Amino acid sequence: MSQSAASTHLAEGAAKIALITGGNKGIGLETARQLGARGFAVVLGARNRTKGEEAASALRKEGIEAYSTQLDVTHSGTIARAVRQIEEQFTKLDVLVNNAGVFLDNAPPSQLDSSLLRQTFETNFFGMFAVTQGMLPLLRKSEAGRIVNMSSGLGSLTQNCDPEYEFAKFKIIGYNSSKTAVNALTIQFAYELKDTAIKINAADPGYTATDMNDHQGDRTVQQAAVVVVRLATLPDDGPTGGFFDENGVIPW
Repeated sequence: MSQSAASTHLAEGAAKIALITGGNKGIGLETARQLGARGFAVVLGARNRTKGEEAASALRKEGIEAYSTQLDVTHSGTIARAVRQIEEQFTKLDVLVNNAGVFLDNAPPSQLDSSLLRQTFETNFFGMFAVTQGMLPLLRKSEAGRIVNMSSGLGSLTQNCDPEYEFAKFKIIGYNSSKTAVNALTIQFAYELKDTAIKINAADPGYTATDMNDHQGDRTVQQAAVVVVRLATLPDDGPTGGFFDENGVIPW
């Protein structure tokens, strides 16, 4: 972990700690910025060590307590190493934002190469599952752990079945179905954790201009991060096991 792991230890009772996967750019970086502005110490998980540290350095110049850790959600070794680093430096984790994701679809279902479907699920679903499992022991040490799973309105089966849905023509089997699976994962973990202080929810950031869609989205990362930050900072009586955008509940 850079700035770097061994040298800095937060005092007991100091800032809350947030890990954002895919945190070196786009919605992940903006989420880190907004949480940092609220007093969180943010850890940016990034596949590329250099890019992660560059992003953390930029946040530090803004007065945010930011760190980076090399984390590829598809590689168990990097997840385990990130767990150890956060435990050694902070002893706990207060917020996990499962933001890392890919969009690989390039054909309709009948023509899509199954390897692309598998790769999509490897990152968007299995990677999220592995990171959540790995970080849970640290989240259990928090007084009020929060997990936010980055989903999409395209993962809503209800909306996908509605011909009047704004994005009804976006029938993208790999991406859409992986986000539907993310919603299912969210429900399952919420049930397991219902008697704990941990809350877990799925977030729809909307059609946001990012590298994933060649910046064709009509929303800014600042707008997209609003719902993520809201779910990451829920009060004790806030919801768990839900699916939300900035305006409220989204149908499954």
